[in-house]
Amino acid sequence: MDTRRLLRISATALGTAGLLISGCSSGSSTTSASAAGAAALKDLKPYYAQKLNWRDCGVEGFQCTTMKAPLDYGNPEDGDVKLAVSRRKATGPGKRIGSLLVNPGGPGGSAVGYLQGYAAIGYPAPVRARYDMVAIDPRGVARSEPVECLTGKEMDAFTQVDQTPDDDAEVTRLSAAFEEFAKGCEKRSARVLPHVSTAETARDMDVLRSLLGDEKLHYVGASYGTFLGATYAELFPDRVGRLVLDGAMDPSLPAIDINRDQTAGFEAAFQSFAADCVKKEDCPLGTTSTDAAGTALKRLFTDLDAKPIPTGESRKLSESLATTGVIAAMYDEAAWPQLREALAGAERSDGSGLLALADSYYEREPDGSYANLMFANAAVNCLDLPPAFDAPRAVRRAVPGFEEASPVFGRGFAWAALNCGYWPAKPTGTPHRTEAKGAAPIVVVGTTRDPATPYKWAESLADQLSSGTLLTYEGDGHTAYGRGSDCIDTAINTYLLEGTSPKAGKKCS
Repeated sequence: MDTRRLLRISATALGTAGLLISGCSSGSSTTSASAAGAAALKDLKPYYAQKLNWRDCGVEGFQCTTMKAPLDYGNPEDGDVKLAVSRRKATGPGKRIGSLLVNPGGPGGSAVGYLQGYAAIGYPAPVRARYDMVAIDPRGVARSEPVECLTGKEMDAFTQVDQTPDDDAEVTRLSAAFEEFAKGCEKRSARVLPHVSTAETARDMDVLRSLLGDEKLHYVGASYGTFLGATYAELFPDRVGRLVLDGAMDPSLPAIDINRDQTAGFEAAFQSFAADCVKKEDCPLGTTSTDAAGTALKRLFTDLDAKPIPTGESRKLSESLATTGVIAAMYDEAAWPQLREALAGAERSDGSGLLALADSYYEREPDGSYANLMFANAAVNCLDLPPAFDAPRAVRRAVPGFEEASPVFGRGFAWAALNCGYWPAKPTGTPHRTEAKGAAPIVVVGTTRDPATPYKWAESLADQLSSGTLLTYEGDGHTAYGRGSDCIDTAINTYLLEGTSPKAGKKCS
């Protein structure tokens, strides 16, 4: 079981979803910079005037530093948060354009880790030649005063709680798990927990923009990173440079709609996987039809619910861990062969393959420790939007609609959306249209069979943004830039290097 509403996209394009997906965060408290008032801006002057002390950070070619931001932008006198920043300077040739901030999504994904592990070495060479590649771990994430909630052993137990409860006793256990998770976050992270919203992180990005010496913010955000970028554009439209929002989210949707849309998205992704699998003689879900494959997967989940299977270590493969493993592989078709092998293993009572996929999704280390991704994800999502459900009875009413969206995953996704109902920090955001009037042209990228950020979200965001242009990738997987489409990469590179947006309606495959 997972506490997230959405996903980050990692260096290997293996993203994350919500509990099992509790929807991506899509509302945020956003007050325009001009409306903040002269007094507030005066209070922020020390932050915009600080000096960055760059140093070697132990990774060849990269520099690191920390910057300060107010814990509470409404009350800067309440103290600071320290945020981790890294960069790799433009390599040349060609005239330097400025800094290019990157964010891999989540919420909760380490932008610094993404920069050092992929973006600053894997983005197209012409882009890296002319931009300083920069990342800041958002407040509450990784190196930036991370939210902490549970120990490794506690997380192991949490991830195995039955997320498709069959009776009142199992509902009680699931609800108790959510409540214990929330209490753990409050106990270990009370100071920062109310101040990790997307709007606050967007404000941190503007402080960093200024400290880097850039008049405009240039930015590539994937998955949840698109919501962060759109929020920045809403807050600071006159400071928008070249923004790429890849795998876009729809800020106008309430949590329950987000959850149902994602449920349908993962069903569509599974159908694509199943259609490919049944063509192969060794498909572990059979070779007759995609419907039969779905039935076979549901049967496997039911069997694991009744009797978990060995994995070669102390943990057994439960239904919840198996479901997480399958979901992890839906983010990128390159993971389909691994999923087929893992499912075949599970049919032989060997759960190690699906467990490995689940562990990668949760960022669980071999020593049993977890990165803070799961904790930060819940903290941001539960602050950004009112919860989809506030009690089990509301989930029960919604389950049929979720099962209609996905016969395979719907029930678990519906119960996943209950997690924020127990959150100790009150939400500060609401769903709303994001227009960013006056912003420079923004490129919104949507993939037609994206499981985690459905294509219609990209259509909606591009329509909402006053300067948005939609770029479409007709294919599978989560996000499109840097995933093998020369058409997509060329269009985005041209925009980043020359400032020329793709033609309206441009489609790539």
